[in-house]
Amino acid sequence: MVAKSRKTPQPPISSEPPADTATAWARDVVAGRVVAGPHIRNACRRHLDDLEKGPARGLTWDLAAANKALGFFRDVLRLNGGQFEGRPFTLHPSQAFRVGSLFGWKRADGSRRFRRFYDEEAKGNGKSPLLAGIGMWCLLADGEDRAEVYAAASKKDQAMVLFRDAVAMFQQSPALAARLTPSGGNPIWNLADLKTGSFFRPISSEDGQSGPRPSCALCDEVHEHRNGTIIEMLERGFKWRRQPILLMATNSGSDRQSVCWQEHQHAVRVAAGTREPDEAFTYVGEVIDDETFSFVCSLDPKDDPLEDPSCWIKANPLLGVTVQPDYLAGVVRQAKAIPGKLNNILRLHFCQWTEADTAWMARPALEACLAEFEPESEHSGAPVFVGLDLSATQDMTAMAFVVPTGTVSLPRDDGTVADLPTFDAWVEAWTPRDTLTERALRDNAPYDLWEREGWLQAAPGKMVRFDFVAARLAELVGVFEIRTLAYDSYGFKKHFEPELDALGVGVPLIEHPQGGKKKGAESGLWMPGSKLALEQLILEGRIRLRRSPVLISAMMSAGMESDPFGNAWFSKRRAVNRIDALIALAMAVGAATGAAGETGGSIFDDAELWS
Repeated sequence: MVAKSRKTPQPPISSEPPADTATAWARDVVAGRVVAGPHIRNACRRHLDDLEKGPARGLTWDLAAANKALGFFRDVLRLNGGQFEGRPFTLHPSQAFRVGSLFGWKRADGSRRFRRFYDEEAKGNGKSPLLAGIGMWCLLADGEDRAEVYAAASKKDQAMVLFRDAVAMFQQSPALAARLTPSGGNPIWNLADLKTGSFFRPISSEDGQSGPRPSCALCDEVHEHRNGTIIEMLERGFKWRRQPILLMATNSGSDRQSVCWQEHQHAVRVAAGTREPDEAFTYVGEVIDDETFSFVCSLDPKDDPLEDPSCWIKANPLLGVTVQPDYLAGVVRQAKAIPGKLNNILRLHFCQWTEADTAWMARPALEACLAEFEPESEHSGAPVFVGLDLSATQDMTAMAFVVPTGTVSLPRDDGTVADLPTFDAWVEAWTPRDTLTERALRDNAPYDLWEREGWLQAAPGKMVRFDFVAARLAELVGVFEIRTLAYDSYGFKKHFEPELDALGVGVPLIEHPQGGKKKGAESGLWMPGSKLALEQLILEGRIRLRRSPVLISAMMSAGMESDPFGNAWFSKRRAVNRIDALIALAMAVGAATGAAGETGGSIFDDAELWS
């Protein structure tokens, strides 16, 4: 008797097309059914535009490929930690839009369209697990023999954070555990797919490794990268691959001189489709970079996360899933109660690139000191103290002026009243004209506008013209009584003092170092003392600052450094924008107040000055 063959029952054929989760979410965002910030709205508009116009550029939307990647997350990967321990990694619609876009868009030759991905969102929205999951896909399902997948960072411990998520997925998933071979025990440092000769491991610039040939490079917390070394090293290795991909994920940062800010700026312009976006990042739709996909969370310009919870989801796409409203409400209460924590909270939880990690001076305190006045007409013939911050070769040179204006009676802690001096202050600044536009884009500062309005002097050439600065000082010698010029020794004796000598300008000079480690050899002036003196003048309302966008930008961009003894000084390295004007102002205040610490005297001991 011959047994009848059995056929596996097949599911009925559906007449419905497969679900396009990525496109559906994009349509909901553009229609306003899903609340999102301006850069996400632009990314979704770009996706919908490309569905219509992409084929003319050789682009195709491969829905089957997109859904295959989404299915890999759901069917193979498992989450870890807390309430998510062991659960299938079913992607949130915003995550499905990202994963689907990365692996669904194809070039005419069938290879992957996107080679770079920049993801910026608030803390706690699952950036690291998403990157780890993508790494697993590129290791096992990307069709790449001898794939090399790297979890990369500037420091090894940073790289291990992301890689630990990948290891946890390996340990949670029966499919991954059966397929991959780990190396190391505590910790595991490599996951190998022996079948294809592929591996997944951490890497950092500290490793000094040369010659990696990544098929997939995952860079987490890009705002913490000290420089672009690791990214450049990995991208150099892409030349060996047919369809490599670099994926960067990060919180918002505070350093606008960083590689993270450069990537952020490129990403938002790619999404908006314009190299010159307006304040609202209105969508234009030009093709800026067809190989970069960006998902940059942010608030709209008028949103206030401290007062309006409805905007929180713009920075937190997984609000209610991985980040709970009650938690963010507590964070907001903390920001209101402890102003020193405000900037970090806005940066980490609401995707705002803050002016500094810790704000040096609150804007209301600064605003109380700003005023409109004409120094040359109001203070002609008055004693003036000058601070000069020379740039090395380019960028910005600033000169600040401080003039005593009288005294004010203020109460002391012991109940007595003290007559304390008051001041007016203003700044002038110079920058090279030939690189003005380029640096305005790089620094995200309107140098061209400041130059047109007269707040910034742009001399011809690619370097700051110290002869122009010296000539201006020579001019002012005939207007004011220059009591002293405070200078930092770097570049002054070699480059600037000869310009003064050539013009026959003789003004009293006093050394004022800019860092926090050194005092002037004879004056005893140093930046921690001058910074403290400036703070005291501002907080007590004893200084009137001429309103200038150059000075305001510098003061609201200041980053700080300190030593173990509590001395603090302004840090150009940690500043958001150029703070040369603030440095010059502090130097001038130090000269005017004799802020020399224990080794210096005070200009207020000069009876002639106050007579």
